[in-house]
Amino acid sequence: MKIIHVITKLELGGAQQNTLWTCKNLDINKFDTTLVCGKGGILDKDAQTNVSKIIFSKYLVREISPFKDMMAFFELFFIFKKEKPDIIHTHSSKAGIIARIAAFLAGVKKIIHSYHGFGFNNSQPALIRYFYILLEKISAIYTDAFIFVSNDNIKTAMKYKIGNPERYNLIRSGINLSKFSKEKDFSFLENLGITKNNSKIISTVANLKPQKNPHDFIKIAEQIIKKGIDAYFIYAGGGKNINYFRKLVNEMGIATRCIFVDWVSEPFKVYRASDIFLLTSLWEGLPRSLIEAICSGVVPVCYKTDGVNDIIIDGVNGFMVEQKDIAKASSIIEKLITDNEFYEKIKNNVLKTNLNEFDIDNMVKKQEILYTTLMEEHA
Repeated sequence: MKIIHVITKLELGGAQQNTLWTCKNLDINKFDTTLVCGKGGILDKDAQTNVSKIIFSKYLVREISPFKDMMAFFELFFIFKKEKPDIIHTHSSKAGIIARIAAFLAGVKKIIHSYHGFGFNNSQPALIRYFYILLEKISAIYTDAFIFVSNDNIKTAMKYKIGNPERYNLIRSGINLSKFSKEKDFSFLENLGITKNNSKIISTVANLKPQKNPHDFIKIAEQIIKKGIDAYFIYAGGGKNINYFRKLVNEMGIATRCIFVDWVSEPFKVYRASDIFLLTSLWEGLPRSLIEAICSGVVPVCYKTDGVNDIIIDGVNGFMVEQKDIAKASSIIEKLITDNEFYEKIKNNVLKTNLNEFDIDNMVKKQEILYTTLMEEHA
């Protein structure tokens, strides 16, 4: 069975890592896998090394570009005509819209799209948001199966009547659970010049996109640090604006306690050194970093966003805070830092959280079953 995966760009994110893992780990006796993506992502070398066949698109880019988007459509159409795949499996909003329509017109037998979150959200102007929703509704006409990583994403799709609910499939965004350990290791801090002692470490692992909302991470850090509480806030994840954020925390006088490190290839090292995980995202599909943190025994404090309540029971194994409620998030973190009995109670529940459904190999197996089922329908 010939499968082509299409994603806009191989940045360092959950959707990209999951797509690569799928391409690398599909049963080679049953599936012939090709990856198509735009060039210039941080994971390009990983893909070239580990994926059997990769085609770099000249025109797939993250930004809206009428000329490049039209050229990407024709480029993908001719790739599909030449390769003659049985299934096209698209990921990310831009590639998902362009590639699904191109695949339909190219006569591809079955078309699947994975929602790792939506390209529209409430922080966008209404006109732009509903334009993206319209594009998703149009693309859904040409889609034989939809994969969602969270129940919240399914509810959103149903709310806006995107596609046929009978074609919805819940397949969790997987992680390699074996890589994450609950044992503490502070070598990551030592490399930053931080001596742990009794200090509490609050961290996140995320790129510096507006989606991840690093400004609120900083504001929450400022609330804690300026009270003289012994805590360090570590934001692990790069991006073109990293120097802007480093300058910002320096101007605020919190740079020694709120530290922005660049891309981290081994995020488990961050979690092993952390006590509290802070997620300030404005939208998500399913935050893999949250799963990784809980798997490492780190207590999470998260903005309420898609996928979070699939994992956290508020006040039991973590906390959910309304978006932008900086005062509430700061208050919870302060209590976790200053009330050790309270912290240990929540941490014990974190350690008991069952994450088996998020195993990355389970994710691949479920996709294989979906591919096989779709082709049996076609036969």
